[in-house]
Amino acid sequence: MRNLFGIIAKTNRKKAVCFLAVLFTAAAIAVSGCGVEIDTLMQSGNPGAETDPTHEGEQTEFETERSRYFAEGENTVSPEDIPPYDGEPYAVINDNLPFFTEEEITSESFESYSELDELGRCGTVYANVGQDLMPTGEKGSIGQVKPTGWHTVKYDVVNGGYLYNRCHLIGYQLTAENANERNLITGTRYLNVTGMLPFENRVADYVRETNHHVLYRVTPVFDGENLLADGVLMEARSVEDDGEGVCFCVFAYNVQPGVAIDYATGESRLEKDDRAETEDSTEYILNTNTMKFHKPSCQSVEKITEENKTVYVGNRKDVTDLGYEPCKACNP
Repeated sequence: MRNLFGIIAKTNRKKAVCFLAVLFTAAAIAVSGCGVEIDTLMQSGNPGAETDPTHEGEQTEFETERSRYFAEGENTVSPEDIPPYDGEPYAVINDNLPFFTEEEITSESFESYSELDELGRCGTVYANVGQDLMPTGEKGSIGQVKPTGWHTVKYDVVNGGYLYNRCHLIGYQLTAENANERNLITGTRYLNVTGMLPFENRVADYVRETNHHVLYRVTPVFDGENLLADGVLMEARSVEDDGEGVCFCVFAYNVQPGVAIDYATGESRLEKDDRAETEDSTEYILNTNTMKFHKPSCQSVEKITEENKTVYVGNRKDVTDLGYEPCKACNP
């Protein structure tokens, strides 16, 4: 995360600008803090007052604040504004104000996906979400896509077992993009379900309910040449109501409580603690085709195809409860 905004500047073709004005009311301050209710975060809309028709020809307070919101100039936000992960799935960035410029505001639907970089990593994805972009059919398979840092690994401390998901940067429910390799990163289940999904659903619900548009941008943030992103910067602003319905700027962390991750490679291990169940945890290799499990050193592991191989870290009884039988050669 040290190189966060340097990376954003490289990957985002439409360079964002920073909101430099001081917050003008205590209410605006209230929505900028970490841990605030998600509905409050997403509804922190226009900061100004309604236009007063009796002051015709004068610049209203709303117009003044709106011009500050779209202030011209360099982005002065520093990497220190991204706090380290502290147990919350996301952190509010830039007082919850996205870095869109006034020139970017449009009521025309569009979607744009960056080309993969030299390491095969995704860049910024950008859309103006409208109902015409949203899916009308069934969601297809994405198992053929292997984003950078991908590993098929399971832990008993992860809800659902699998550590990694193929995370859509722009959720399928927003633009119907499914097996697009430029829109999929390796993300923890925690990032996908706890960090990103609530914001994606809020945008989708708003668009369906109002038939309005939401300007939406997601930037995966990679530290150096790491194959796994530290997290994603998510920005959104509803168009037709000037951000009154949806307005947020957050950083969602690509972490998984209880699991230590090597972001350079995507490899992981169970974090050590004092709980008996983790002390008893062992790494096994599962063959999802034969339904047998092996020690990692077993010679049979080399014969398992990647699509049928799963790393599982947990209790032996849990593996057998899943229906797997121990290999007779290595007797795990």
